[in-house]
Amino acid sequence: STQSTGPDKIVQAVTNFVEEKLGRHFIEPPPFNIATCFQDSNAIMPLIFVLSPGADPMAGLLKFAEDKGFGGSKFNAISLGQGQGPIARKMIEAAVEDGSWVALQNVHLAVSWMPQLEKICEDFSPETVNSNFRLWLTSYPSPKFPVTVLQNSVKMTNEPPTGLKANLYQSFTTDPVCDTNFFEGCPGKEQVFEKLLFSLCFFHAIVQERKKFGPVGWNIPYGFNDSDLRISLQQLQLFVNEYSHIPLNAVTYLTGECNYGGRVTDDWDRRCITTILRVYYTEEVVHDNKYKFSPSGTYFAPPSGNYDSYIQFIKNLPSSQLPEVFGMHDNVDISRELQDTKQLFEDLLLTQAQSGGGGAGGSSTEQKLTDIATDILSKLPAGFDIDDAIEKYPVKYEESMNTVLVQEMERFNRLCDVIKSSLLNLQKAIKGLVVMAESLEKVAGSLLVGKVPELWSKNSYPSLKPLGSYITDLVARLMFLQTWYNNDKPTCFWVSAFYFNQAFLTGVKQNYARKYTIPIDKLDLDFEVLPCDDIDQHPDDGAYVKGLYLEAARWDGKKMSLAESNPKVLYDVVPVIWLKPAIKTEISTEGKYVSPVYKTSARQGQLSTTGHSTNFVLAINLPTIKPQKHWVLRGTC
Repeated sequence: STQSTGPDKIVQAVTNFVEEKLGRHFIEPPPFNIATCFQDSNAIMPLIFVLSPGADPMAGLLKFAEDKGFGGSKFNAISLGQGQGPIARKMIEAAVEDGSWVALQNVHLAVSWMPQLEKICEDFSPETVNSNFRLWLTSYPSPKFPVTVLQNSVKMTNEPPTGLKANLYQSFTTDPVCDTNFFEGCPGKEQVFEKLLFSLCFFHAIVQERKKFGPVGWNIPYGFNDSDLRISLQQLQLFVNEYSHIPLNAVTYLTGECNYGGRVTDDWDRRCITTILRVYYTEEVVHDNKYKFSPSGTYFAPPSGNYDSYIQFIKNLPSSQLPEVFGMHDNVDISRELQDTKQLFEDLLLTQAQSGGGGAGGSSTEQKLTDIATDILSKLPAGFDIDDAIEKYPVKYEESMNTVLVQEMERFNRLCDVIKSSLLNLQKAIKGLVVMAESLEKVAGSLLVGKVPELWSKNSYPSLKPLGSYITDLVARLMFLQTWYNNDKPTCFWVSAFYFNQAFLTGVKQNYARKYTIPIDKLDLDFEVLPCDDIDQHPDDGAYVKGLYLEAARWDGKKMSLAESNPKVLYDVVPVIWLKPAIKTEISTEGKYVSPVYKTSARQGQLSTTGHSTNFVLAINLPTIKPQKHWVLRGTC
């Protein structure tokens, strides 16, 4: 009998399989221990920390050096970057002679200096190196890292703890919280300091754990780490001691905008992190003996007590947590599991051979590629005739949409030309008529595994779809433009069909500005969700649009407002929205959630000249009964 597994359960199924066939030892990461790794090393063998986001080994290394008697002048550290290579070389040369330790941080940033590092390590010999000498390196995984150094070294990695409980426990058992002098460092204000200290550690765990939910947690996965927490704790103690009242505004600004916020480059992530922090830095935390951190009350700020009482409280917390503690819907667990499965399969594909073998295998691969190329070429229509389009839809002062249509046709023509030429050349290369260039090999490799080739993606609108769905979607977009060309401007625009959505949105405002002679920079868009999925008449002003989806929420057609997602429904179709240009000062956001709109569910893009991500389209104001912060924590968009 055939059994199937849902894509969201693949990782768990693989884990169970490995445990059953190989044993539990292969699914549990060993505890991190510098002392054990140190015993395996010697003077000519570097020790490498392979970094991961959210883990910073330097504090632990400094403490270990102190314990071994290599603190102060016997321990030299330098962060590599531009111009730091020669300084690092001198440090190593001096340490080799006097037997001290050297730590080179962020080796991955010094790509040009890596060959010299390789030469330095190759020259180490027991005769010339002091037996007490040790070279410590920290680096993120890098394809340029010298292989010989990796092979002849002790490699360590310290993953950040998984789960709120483990994260909280680590925060409380590492410096500075575990230091009695620090924990009891606010005499007379113990309750204020201890409660806010626990809240801050909880906030630290929350912002790190949100990364696991992908774009719903953070648009960009930030490397929040222990140094952010450490400086925030020290500032908290300083301000509590300095002020007679609770200085919430000061510590909120420093923690949310500077220490943690300093890493945040996306405006919507900044809104999210400040909203999260307001849950934990509040007067109620100090005065309420059981201030709830989650709706169920499973997580709360414990009553003020001694250090051991907090440790015991943390130990009694559940090992795994529900999404509610993050302010999220239960559906995000499904999103996270789907993301994990996608990552697992992508990693597995990287281990596969990239080209077909010889003989019959190679022949069948070539036939498969020919069939795929022929199929795609048969589906793509002929390019748009731009001259005809300009003649039928000339540049008109009162109708900017003519220009939008022509420009969109030009963009899609360029994309289709790239797709068609690469497929035709691939077919020729398979027949031996042209050389199979590297770019064509990459196209072939992607087609065989059902991925959109990178060559196409570079010339395409953002898309996360696999190859088959991408082509179907592309053809539908081309048909939308063809129908517009044949039948005049549509009554309701499929807004997600545009290659460059901002041109359409600007066109909507420009038509209004010219009609009523208002400067366009004084205008913005207001929004009204209509109780229908399509509409067959033009609005007096603005435009009707469809084709948008809600993530982490749904649209309640009866109450005409945002509502909680239905169980196991990750995306909800939004009805027709009326884009209504209006003067900025007349647009109200009261009782509304300002929701960002993205081109893909990845949300992340490159930072563009507008200051926004290239994936970001615009912000839409949607009516809501619940407060805005509810949907911010949900990650609704």
